[in-house]
Amino acid sequence: MSTPFPFTAIVGQDDLRLALLLNAVSPKVGGVLVRGEKGTAKSTAVRALAALMPALDVVSGCRFSCDPDSPDPACPDGPHEPGAFETRPARMVELPVGASEDRLVGALDIERALAEGVKAFEPGLLADAHRGILYVDEVNLLHDHLVDLLLDAAAMGASYVEREGVSVRHAARFLLVGTMNPEEGELRPQLLDRFGLTVEVAASREPDQRVEVVRRRLAHDDDPDGFAERWADEESAVRGRIVAARKLLPSVRLGDGALRQIAATCAAFEVDGMRADIVMARTATALAAWAGRTDVLAEDVRQAALLALPHRRRRNPFDAPGLDEDKLDDTLEEFAGQDDEDPDPDPDGPGGGDGGQPPQSDGDGPQGDDTAARPETEDSPAGTESGEGGEPQPAGSGAGEQSAVRAAEPFRTKVLSVPGIGEGAAGRRSRARTEHGRTTGARRPRGTLTKLHLAATVMAAAPHQRQRGRSGRGLVVRRDDLRQATREGREGNLVLFVVDASGSMAARQRMSAVKGAVLSLLLDAYQRRDKVGLVSFRGTAADLALPPTSSVDAAAVRLESLPTGGRTPLAAGLLKAHDVLRVERLRDPARRALVVVVTDGRATGGPEPVALAGRAARLFAADGIASVVVDCESGPVRLGLAGQLAGELGGSAVTLDELRADSIAGLVRDVQGTSRRAA
Repeated sequence: MSTPFPFTAIVGQDDLRLALLLNAVSPKVGGVLVRGEKGTAKSTAVRALAALMPALDVVSGCRFSCDPDSPDPACPDGPHEPGAFETRPARMVELPVGASEDRLVGALDIERALAEGVKAFEPGLLADAHRGILYVDEVNLLHDHLVDLLLDAAAMGASYVEREGVSVRHAARFLLVGTMNPEEGELRPQLLDRFGLTVEVAASREPDQRVEVVRRRLAHDDDPDGFAERWADEESAVRGRIVAARKLLPSVRLGDGALRQIAATCAAFEVDGMRADIVMARTATALAAWAGRTDVLAEDVRQAALLALPHRRRRNPFDAPGLDEDKLDDTLEEFAGQDDEDPDPDPDGPGGGDGGQPPQSDGDGPQGDDTAARPETEDSPAGTESGEGGEPQPAGSGAGEQSAVRAAEPFRTKVLSVPGIGEGAAGRRSRARTEHGRTTGARRPRGTLTKLHLAATVMAAAPHQRQRGRSGRGLVVRRDDLRQATREGREGNLVLFVVDASGSMAARQRMSAVKGAVLSLLLDAYQRRDKVGLVSFRGTAADLALPPTSSVDAAAVRLESLPTGGRTPLAAGLLKAHDVLRVERLRDPARRALVVVVTDGRATGGPEPVALAGRAARLFAADGIASVVVDCESGPVRLGLAGQLAGELGGSAVTLDELRADSIAGLVRDVQGTSRRAA
């Protein structure tokens, strides 16, 4: 086994180290989610923490690591007799991204359960991690149902396995650590809330610190044992401090004043629910114990807020996590020193009567910016571009690049789905055969059996009982009799946006509305667990602004900064999108695509631009790719070019107004109907 990098030798990353240590002192804090770019010592720190955890006494022979002083009365390996125990290091168990549900929670021997009626249970990773560390690298890429199981077990301290009427329960208390790179996609807000603490990590920009990082890493790689020996004293000191803090923790007093500061802080930052208050209280208590104190101070409450609140303030996936520290300090100061004798602040005093609402904009931010708020009018008629001095220019005349405009307020949309039944990644958009969902039939298993169809298995085994010599009550079941349940649920798709950023779209009011519509569809894609991509076309070529990714945040950022201007190379945009889909089919053949073309349908530049765009569009129809054209044409005279493009694509066209909630219901039927005809 390789020697891990010492925890105390990690350079910088103070918040990360503190969050991990607080969870080591008090696992009830609820774990920590580490967010950051690649190469920032996330995994190194987690693996190094395992070496600091105090050794455990466990019941000899118990597969569930029961404590000999207080064994789990419901342990599947119990009941345990007092006496024999062994001491071993705390485990760090790593959950792979591609793990199955049975690997996580454990599996039953179906054949023995049916034939002998016994609970033959094989423990999973949750049992292995009991009283240790469970580490999930790239937790944002883990299937949602596995994350749900994982967090439920962490919250309840127990894992429940239910298989066809057979039930097993065992203790599962562990320090949960997840790491993720936000560029690869976000966790749902409900799942973010289940992590106790969160830490944002980034590589240092200080040359001296970066030099020290490299120096220590090279020294460890050249001689791991010798490097670890040089840090042995520091490691031992931290290990002893964890043990001392654990012993002190029950004696720490969380006074009413600190509790009031915690409640006021959560209210001031408009955090939903009460989990944040509880996590802050436990974190502040652990901070006091770590500092060797028995009283929680305001500084503990402040540090707890910085670790427990940022990820709970996100209202939608485009909000960056963070906390206004000035506002935090003001709130803590306002409620400092209050106790039970003065439970209510003066409603007319500082901060009173505002319900914890943040101060209104004074004109420095977007809400107070008259320029941003003032509606703009499209003075030029449809099909023109504004040049310098406001003079209209002919559409597609090659006008220079114009600055990006802000997206309009996003709105709620209904689902655009791909027709048919797929077999892609779990999600919430289109129908698919999945591991979870309603049972629709049975089949012979391909590989490992994951979901038993009990009735089909019994029917397959029943005709062979006499020749198998059945004499008792048990059903004689062979492996060939087992049947896998087929289930239907929902899948996530690849939603590829093809956005016209040419001069004909450049009127600020129109482009703002277009970006608002795309932003709305991006929000819908985030909620439905889709991958998204963004192709833009303008001038003389098309650009893959964002390769297909699970990070809707990244797509929103690219969309916001999208410049406009120039001619309209519609064919280039469609060909670029078709090429992107071709490559993605090789990478992820099970994930089906939905193409959303956002344009007014004009095509300019080069020889026969309209005919060339038509030929490019027919490639999508020939491949049966579901598509929809969002018609952005405006003005009193409409040419209907977007509708013609939709016909060539084998899809349908809708206007920006029709894209809103109730209007889009008919669009789903149109997309499905035309795609079926194309297929």
